[in-house]
Amino acid sequence: MNKKLPKEAYGGVAGKDYVPYITDKSRTGGNAAVLIIGIVFAAIFSASTAYSGMKAGLTVAAGIPGAIIGSAFVAIFAKQKGILGKNLIQGMSSGGESVASGLIFVLPSVILIGSEVSFLEGLSVGVGGVLFGIGIASLVYNYLIIDQHGQLVYPESMAISETLVASDSGGDSIKYMGVGFVIGGALNTLTSAFLNIANNVMSFSGKSWYKWKFDLEVNPLLLGIGFIVGLDVSLTMFAGSILSVFGITPLLGYFTEMAGDGIMVWNNASLAVNQMAVADISSAYVKYIGAGMMLCGGIIGAIKLIPTIIASVKETAKARATATKGDGSSTQLLILIGGVIIGFIASFIISGNILMAIIGAILSFILSLLFVIVAGRLTGTIGTSNLPVSGMTIASLVIVTLIFVIMGWTSTVDNKSLLLFGSFIVVSIAIAGGYFQSQKVTYVIGGNKNEMQRYFTIASIVGVIVVVAVIVLLTDQLKITGDNPPFALPQANLMSTLTSGIMSGQLPWVMIVVGVFMAIVLYLLDLPIMTVAIGFYLPVATTSIILVGALIRVFVEKTSKGEKDKEVKVSNGISLSSGLVAGGSILGLIGIICQVTGVVGGNAPTGFAAGNGMAALLLVVLIVLTIMPILKSKVKDDE
Repeated sequence: MNKKLPKEAYGGVAGKDYVPYITDKSRTGGNAAVLIIGIVFAAIFSASTAYSGMKAGLTVAAGIPGAIIGSAFVAIFAKQKGILGKNLIQGMSSGGESVASGLIFVLPSVILIGSEVSFLEGLSVGVGGVLFGIGIASLVYNYLIIDQHGQLVYPESMAISETLVASDSGGDSIKYMGVGFVIGGALNTLTSAFLNIANNVMSFSGKSWYKWKFDLEVNPLLLGIGFIVGLDVSLTMFAGSILSVFGITPLLGYFTEMAGDGIMVWNNASLAVNQMAVADISSAYVKYIGAGMMLCGGIIGAIKLIPTIIASVKETAKARATATKGDGSSTQLLILIGGVIIGFIASFIISGNILMAIIGAILSFILSLLFVIVAGRLTGTIGTSNLPVSGMTIASLVIVTLIFVIMGWTSTVDNKSLLLFGSFIVVSIAIAGGYFQSQKVTYVIGGNKNEMQRYFTIASIVGVIVVVAVIVLLTDQLKITGDNPPFALPQANLMSTLTSGIMSGQLPWVMIVVGVFMAIVLYLLDLPIMTVAIGFYLPVATTSIILVGALIRVFVEKTSKGEKDKEVKVSNGISLSSGLVAGGSILGLIGIICQVTGVVGGNAPTGFAAGNGMAALLLVVLIVLTIMPILKSKVKDDE
């Protein structure tokens, strides 16, 4: 066995001639222990991703953390399976995370339009989307993984592969993830529903003539996300928040003061325009500008994908026409058929009539098929973390919404059905990215693609069950709005605003159009529209602490002694930050569930513990606890 990946793993040979890291084709990675570990990881990463994604609008890929932690568990419970067992576990972790990354975009929208989503409805569209996405992705496996070897680089797959190969020396990564988990879990226990004995939000507001409000939430989960995504993304999001908080909101506030008595807010007949506070201005007007920005960004992204869609479909059709018989497994056909059958069953469960069920199902299959192929190609180019799921989902929902309007299906019940069809589509797209990423790792390492397919499918279904259960259980929490809601839900808010507004015709179109033109300006300036728009839409309390995490990374990089020292410290920092995200999200989710079920809650911090001073103290403690372990890490002699 080689001690490192062969250089041909990155290209230079035809895919069919590539010799993988493991050359023994008789070896497998799966057994009962690996399956159980993978299922547990899928559940944990899906729950963690659902919580962090609904709170911050950002998710963290689970492949590398799954590979790191999985290495330790395989060494303990399934040592004989080695790197192939570790590969299956990282794939299952990615399956759970991918499902969550898709479902949280659309499924909570059903709640936001004032309806309810049942566990059966969420389960049917989720499982149908998983099976259909994996089934279609399996059909184009040979083309995108083997034929395009070296042309499609799959950057995150290669990073995971390198992590697996280096897993024998992965002790430091596990240690730093553990440190981060303890820090994140401890701070969340103090400030969340578990104990709730300390305030973790610093809040400042302006005078009445200049309406602004700046918050910073001391949240280890968000700080960890900031360290992982880096300064460019964090600063761009924060810029969007600054524009919203200190630019657009005060400007609208200035004019609302001039409104005459008796003039009421367009969507709230009990609130006078000249009595609007900052939170009212934001919810009634500013968020629609953000929605217009995201809508325009999604449409621009979808238009830019047209050449990729055309090329992908053409090349895929050509590749399938020349494929040899027997190049796939019977399992992939069963998975695809299962996706189609469950998709049709789901369409009848969620629809108000037979015609809607048929049209909705066919539209979902066609759009999913197109964007699954595109997702595979883009995963090979930019990885899953940067996959433009939002843009593809917006484009799909706009198409389906317009057809629903043409058919006269415009009630709230019809909107609910529409959003559930959208949930099927977005799950298919998101799961395809994770599937292609995991299969590329399997190809490079030398695992069995059919074994990965089975384990990944099981993990993805587990992810659907967990995420749908979380969303159903937290229904009341997801409805809460205001300055600092428990969950910001930027993408889900956009989807609900978009579909309900088009169906009813009741949108503040001036605000939407303003957002569209702001997005066009950003596009002409070559700035990332969706990143700025999400920052514009998210509470500044969220984007500010994300920026703090990114600044910590900059500090670590600037104080490192040489490139090797910087590489080690940043790597350990990312591991620690992954622990912060995991600890913060899992403990935060458990705390909210305990609060909802009445196990804990009811207490509130008082005195110093309730003020900005406590939040500032917690911020200093969090920064110090995060920086010190990273700065103490050193390059090993054998590195």
